[in-house]
Amino acid sequence: MPPTIGTNVLGRKVLYLPSFFTYAKYIVQVDGKIGLFRGLSPRLMSNALSTVTRGSMKKVFPPDEIEQVSNKDDMKTSLRKVVKETSYEMMMQCVSRMLAHPLHVISMRCMVQFVGREAKYSGVLSSIGKIFKEEGLLGFFVGLIPHLLGDVVFLWGCNLLAHFINAYLVDDSVSDTPGGLGNDQNPGSQFSQALAIRSYTKFVMGIAVSMLTYPFLLVGDLMAVNNCGLQAGLPPYSPVFKSWIHCWKYLSVQGQLFRGSSLLFRRVSSGSCFALE
Repeated sequence: MPPTIGTNVLGRKVLYLPSFFTYAKYIVQVDGKIGLFRGLSPRLMSNALSTVTRGSMKKVFPPDEIEQVSNKDDMKTSLRKVVKETSYEMMMQCVSRMLAHPLHVISMRCMVQFVGREAKYSGVLSSIGKIFKEEGLLGFFVGLIPHLLGDVVFLWGCNLLAHFINAYLVDDSVSDTPGGLGNDQNPGSQFSQALAIRSYTKFVMGIAVSMLTYPFLLVGDLMAVNNCGLQAGLPPYSPVFKSWIHCWKYLSVQGQLFRGSSLLFRRVSSGSCFALE
C-alpha cells in the first residue's frame, strides 16, 4: 500500500506508511476477519514446541546449581552468578529456537501469501513436504542465524544492563518517603523502595533491548520468505538476497532496519524506495 502525505509536529509535510489498523482493515476487506489469523496454526505449534523443549531441558539439565543473585553478594560474586544464569538461559533459548524455527518459517510464508494471493502453503504437513522437496533440509532453517543472534544479544544485554543498574545506580539506603520519615520506626522499610526498583529494572531493560535487537527479527523474517516462490519474496516486492548479511546491508542503506517496529505514525525513511529497477 502506498504511503500517504501527512504533517509532523513542526508542520512539515512528510510521507507516512499505513498503520497497523489500516493494514488490518484492508486485510478484513479482502479476506474477511479470518485473514487476520493467517499462519496461526504453525505459530501456535512453534510456541508449544518451544515451551515443551525448554521444560524438557530443565529436566535434563536442572538449574539446581545456579545460584540466585543476593544483595549480600559482592560485585564479583553477583556478576559471576548473572553470567552463569544468562549462559543457562541462552542454551535453552538457542535449542528451543532451532527446533521451533521450521514451524516459524511455515507461519511466515502462510502470512505473506496474502500479497500475491497464493495458496502454496496451506497445511503444516503439506508445507513441510513442499519446503523439503524444493529447498531441502536447509529450507527449514533460513533466517535462523539472525534470530539466534538477536536472542543472544537480547539475553546478555538485558541481564547485564539490569545487573549493573541494580548494582551501581540503585541505592539500598533510599528511603520510602521524602526525608526518610518513618524509617526510624521501621528500619527494614528503607530497603523496600530499592527492592521495588530492582524488580522492575529487568522488565524495563527488556523493552529497551528488544527495540535495539528488532533488526535481527526483521532480517530473519525477511530471509524466511525471500526467494521461496512467493511474490512477496521476489522483485518488485523484494530483492533476492544472497545471505542475511546482504539483507541487513540493503535495509541499512534504505533506512529500513526498524521498519514495522511501530504500529502507528510510521514515517518513510529518506532512503526508502518503492519500485526496484
